[in-house]
Amino acid sequence: MIFRNSAVGLAMLIATSAQAAEFKWASTTDPQTMDPHAVNSAPVLGFLNNVYEGLVRRDKDMQVEPALAVSWEPIGDGEGWRFNLREGVTFHDGSTFDAQDVLFSYERASGEAADTRSWFAPIREVKVVDEYTVDFLTTAPNPLFPSSIANWMIMDQGWTEANYATVPDKETGNYATLNANGTGAFKVTAREPGLRTVLEPFAGWWGKAEHNITRAEFTPIQNPATAVAALLSGDVDMINPVPIQDVARLQGSDGVDVIQGIEARVIMLGFDHEAETLKYTGDEGKPNPFRDPRVRKAVAHAVNVDAILATIMRGNAEAASQLVSPAMSGYSQANAERPAFDIDAAKALLIEAGYGDGFSFGLKCPNDRYLNDEAVCQAVASMLAQIGITAELDAMPVRNYWPELREDNYDMYLLGWSPGTFDAEHPVRFLVATPNEEKKLGSWNFGGFSNERIDAVLPLIQSELDAENRQAMLDEVAQIIQAEQVYVPLYVQPLLWGTRSNIDLTQRPDNFFLLRWVTVN
Repeated sequence: MIFRNSAVGLAMLIATSAQAAEFKWASTTDPQTMDPHAVNSAPVLGFLNNVYEGLVRRDKDMQVEPALAVSWEPIGDGEGWRFNLREGVTFHDGSTFDAQDVLFSYERASGEAADTRSWFAPIREVKVVDEYTVDFLTTAPNPLFPSSIANWMIMDQGWTEANYATVPDKETGNYATLNANGTGAFKVTAREPGLRTVLEPFAGWWGKAEHNITRAEFTPIQNPATAVAALLSGDVDMINPVPIQDVARLQGSDGVDVIQGIEARVIMLGFDHEAETLKYTGDEGKPNPFRDPRVRKAVAHAVNVDAILATIMRGNAEAASQLVSPAMSGYSQANAERPAFDIDAAKALLIEAGYGDGFSFGLKCPNDRYLNDEAVCQAVASMLAQIGITAELDAMPVRNYWPELREDNYDMYLLGWSPGTFDAEHPVRFLVATPNEEKKLGSWNFGGFSNERIDAVLPLIQSELDAENRQAMLDEVAQIIQAEQVYVPLYVQPLLWGTRSNIDLTQRPDNFFLLRWVTVN
């Protein structure tokens, strides 16, 4: 039986206890690594939330609650935050958790090699007060900091050092890439990348178990038809996502349920703002048109989002106007309107920008990361052709996709973003702020967009305590992003999970699947 929580419209409460059982589930994307600091992506962080834990975590309703810290409070007049740690916690190998592990994990997760580095941009120093107390000192008052580290996971210093994994390595990997030692409700007992990952309950977990799983096995299945067949046959108990085209079929099938919701993730088009020339197609080496905001606006007018929602997404998604959905804190109601689908306006902008004869370019896209991602890119390419812009589409598995973006091997690309803090400041910090290694900003701003005003306002947004003043600054930033057409927001991605009817679980809008809330009846 499925229950829905009105607070987020998605959460399903756990049923009463049932006989212990094994559980199998599948998704299109295999976690790239078991290292919680190496790759800042939802497939990695979502999976590892079953294994590792942070000082805080989010509950079924996405509210921040204690985890490895039992409490936290501000220090002085906005000087930082003090975290009081949970005593009696052990890692999966039996090692004791204490403040030194927190300090070590901060230094590791904020280092130059870590993909989580930007999370700690507001921190100037971390101090161990005693064995179970740690102070995080900030450069300015930062009311959002506790919620911003809900996905920061603590590693055991001794285990990591003993296995020569003190620095995360997302390129060639190290011991922590294939092995894990967390404090979470489940421990990794087998890891075969691309094939399967086995988890078993951790008998020494400090928390109260709300599941009845004795063993859980995850299998990546890229082929949608294969995933659906596995669910219908009972080979797996859950698949994520359900292919859009199979929703109605599964809803009418005995023994399975489709769990629907709206994710916090906005799907958007991004551009190379820095490159002087195009990199792909017959126009390779010619001036890069996407440096001109008029060309980016032409793209926004040429993409018929309503048609994408009606045909490819089959009515299961909502159009987006900003880098966050209306459900997120800080969403700008003053900038809720998105560019209208208008081919004539798009062509006029191209003529004004000096590209009336069109041009060709390279469009990079994943084919196994977001719902119908390749189909969406194919539709975008077809729509842009109507205004004389020819896209050469290159779709690939996500394991190859992120390296391509980080190497600037694109002219335009597809990106989905779910704000870890559920606040509008998050994508500004990661996607819009001028990339700055020293300040740990703009780590996912692949195109290198830069705006002095946004860079100046961002730290004020991060430290402002007055809600009205803060919203006014977020409104200003949203207006600049839209005026510059930094990205082209398309839609808020839907959540579509398929389960066997005897499964009770919780679906959260961050699309994280947590085994500790699963009951097999």
